[in-house]
Amino acid sequence: MAKILTITNQKGGVGKTTTCVNLSASLAATKNRVLMVDLDPQGNATMGSGVNKYDLENSAYEVLTGKASATDAIIKNAEIGYDVIGSNGELTAAEVELLELPRREFRLKMALMPVLDDYDYILIDNPPSLNLLTVNALAASSGVIIPMQCEYYALEGISSLIGTIEKINSRLNPSLKIEGILRTMYDPRMTLTKDVSNHLIEYFGDKVYRTIIPRNIRLAEAPSHGLPALMYDKNSRGALAYLALAGELSRKTEQERKQQVLDESAATK
Repeated sequence: MAKILTITNQKGGVGKTTTCVNLSASLAATKNRVLMVDLDPQGNATMGSGVNKYDLENSAYEVLTGKASATDAIIKNAEIGYDVIGSNGELTAAEVELLELPRREFRLKMALMPVLDDYDYILIDNPPSLNLLTVNALAASSGVIIPMQCEYYALEGISSLIGTIEKINSRLNPSLKIEGILRTMYDPRMTLTKDVSNHLIEYFGDKVYRTIIPRNIRLAEAPSHGLPALMYDKNSRGALAYLALAGELSRKTEQERKQQVLDESAATK
């Protein structure tokens, strides 16, 4: 059954979409079955995955509003290595329509249920704000990956996001937790970067991924070619960093699954 992870930060420009696209590609390259769901009306993750957002027959909008199933909206993307449920500007209308629909916070969760066994990971990209789209992603997920730059204002933003996650956990999704905090656009030459990084490790401990995503021109160029960095320049520092992150995430997931089997075994004795 798929592990569903939301990649979000209420602060924009932190590498959220870059992380969703490149982590999806890296997990797929390491023999995982991956579905990426774009819940941002800008559709950047869709375009960055080589899918034209203007040509979508069914998108996340149709899935959320019940006009199409997840299966109908999934684009099999063999060239990129992972499947996509795309997004475009139509998704903006879903925010209004969802207000009138039953179980409006759980529309994505219900839609993904029929395809859970088809994937190892489902990664969800979100708009840089807290709205009903983001709430749907959090209600459907078991974990949240938080990309953040190591700068002063990022520390303020993460405290607000953690408050949101705690509220979703208590009211809508008791399984939701912080999967990990990812340091992005990292520049080790800056003292502030190192200071903020140390603060994160001091406060969050092993929730902070060991993998660090550097500032890298190839990561910035790849979306304009409709490719993850791994397909654009597999030897770039950015591509190698996301491969390392995929390995770190996979190892953690495997440990969790082994522990779950042990716990279930102990509970039946």
